[in-house]
Amino acid sequence: MSEVLAAVASAAPLVAGWSLHGLRLRRRIDAARRDPLTGLPGRDAFGSSARRDLRAGGGVVVLVDLDGFKAVNDAHGHAAGDAVLTEAADRLQSWAGLLGGCAGRLGGDEFAATALIMDPARVPFELHGLDDSLCAPVRFREVELPVRASIGAFVTTGLPVPDLGGALRRADEAMYAAKRAGGGWRIADGPIPEMTTTNGRRTGRPGTTVRAGVSR
Repeated sequence: MSEVLAAVASAAPLVAGWSLHGLRLRRRIDAARRDPLTGLPGRDAFGSSARRDLRAGGGVVVLVDLDGFKAVNDAHGHAAGDAVLTEAADRLQSWAGLLGGCAGRLGGDEFAATALIMDPARVPFELHGLDDSLCAPVRFREVELPVRASIGAFVTTGLPVPDLGGALRRADEAMYAAKRAGGGWRIADGPIPEMTTTNGRRTGRPGTTVRAGVSR
């Protein structure tokens, strides 16, 4: 018995070392899947979480693009632009988290989120709140930086579990409709058309029948 206890005791540091190594490895993998500036999950990591949300009953898939972001960079410098991106990411993550969803940075000034809003009638109210939150000025070195956004949403409640790429494509189309109207939010109507999708956009669209909401 004493020999067994001695063997276990001698192996304990090795097991602890393996556990610590595994923890560090998991942390490194998680960090690699996150955007280094905003801390949000990147495209792949967001996709994994968003698919789980859709399988869990869906809700809303949202695509956000910041308007006039290049002008902020040009006028105030890239540090100011980074501050806007970081704050926008925090605001979007807070909104999605309160609604049981997730958020991610797809690249540049483009973000995506899910929200588990089971009553479609509440979607306009929640999108209006998101729009107000995102478009509040960001304070940077005693300067109030303007923030504007275009938001597109696709409601999946009541639909068969959709393909995430197709849902993002519908949200992307709604977002561009909002952008053409000067910002604000739009909700895509109807099911996902039977067309191929690449990275959440219609295949052939550069970079790869909308119901109006509010716009500023």
